[in-house]
Amino acid sequence: MQYEYTTKGTCSRSILFEIEDGKLKNVQYIGGCNGNLKGIGALVEGMDVDAVIARLEGISCGGKPTSCPDQLATALKQIKAGE
Repeated sequence: MQYEYTTKGTCSRSILFEIEDGKLKNVQYIGGCNGNLKGIGALVEGMDVDAVIARLEGISCGGKPTSCPDQLATALKQIKAGE
């Protein structure tokens, strides 16, 4: 299933991704630091959703209480809570 999450408190505006059989696929950030965010997408490709949350949750950026990786973890937690 495909999802779009509107980020809060980051340079990126939203995150597009799919979840298939509990695995993360096709992560794309809209806005933000293009190269770094493509790298995050490549690193989490095919990972279990719970593993992505465990690795990315709580990462901050430049003194902000959140980051683009943390926002992906937040999106995944919200989806899991709604299941």
